[in-house]
Amino acid sequence: SAMSDLNALIAQAEKLLTRLETVLPQPLTEPDWQAAIAFRYRKRHSGWGGQAGVLEPVRHLASIRLEDLHEIDDQKTRMVRNVQQFVQGRSFNNVLLTGARGTGKSSLIKACLNAFAAQGLRLIEVDKTDLVDLPDIVELIAQRPEKFLIFCDDLSFDEGESGYKALKSMLDGSVAASSPNVLICATSNRRHLLPEYMQDNLSHTRTPDGELHPGEAVEEKVSLSERFGIWISFYPFSQDAYLAIVRQWLRSLHVPEEEITAATPQALVWALERGSRSGRVAWQFACDYAGRRGANA
Repeated sequence: SAMSDLNALIAQAEKLLTRLETVLPQPLTEPDWQAAIAFRYRKRHSGWGGQAGVLEPVRHLASIRLEDLHEIDDQKTRMVRNVQQFVQGRSFNNVLLTGARGTGKSSLIKACLNAFAAQGLRLIEVDKTDLVDLPDIVELIAQRPEKFLIFCDDLSFDEGESGYKALKSMLDGSVAASSPNVLICATSNRRHLLPEYMQDNLSHTRTPDGELHPGEAVEEKVSLSERFGIWISFYPFSQDAYLAIVRQWLRSLHVPEEEITAATPQALVWALERGSRSGRVAWQFACDYAGRRGANA
């Protein structure tokens, strides 16, 4: 009968809609904000190839404190001052931290989170490939009482990447202006965030008065980094600074003072083998040394 045909058709349509729902982007849902002070934005693949964004609580956050960070006092002062302004509801800037790997960029951000968490600071880490979803994340947190530091580690873009435009409009304030509880913080080992190709420089032009004007390709690249109000630069450590950090980590792992002095030559060899004198390399040496002697057992 026509009625049963119609019912069958409706049942089929409902089935199809259910399938479609799994493919269509799902709205971002609130996490349990009490579960952690840091969250990670993740894309989860649902059935039928759909992707749903979720904010996952980071339950085991590094307990790094501002006083644990040595040899980066100027960088620390500038970062802490800006985060303090943000947390206290005063005007602030988005921050770009640039410099060699392992020099303390992301450690400084995590230490700031630990320092200001009691005053309502929270962190959301977003991978650069997921920056296209920034507007959804900001919309979700806009009415929250907490202050959110949106953190993108190791940011650099190949031209035309979709996240580039989302971040640019966010930094321009088209979205952020309505969200005084969002501070964007990115780290990069490149100051201008985009790879600098030789052919970009070929597009320079000279005006009749002799001024050199960069071509559009270069302008476009510099324009993203210029949208960050504060740039904080980190540099490779000198030998003395590296050893000072090694000593500090060995102390924190309960290695006695007389052994710390004796460990210095090994720390230098370790850095030579790694080809780097960074804070991260200092920490890795301290873990290896203390672990071998059973100091932190």
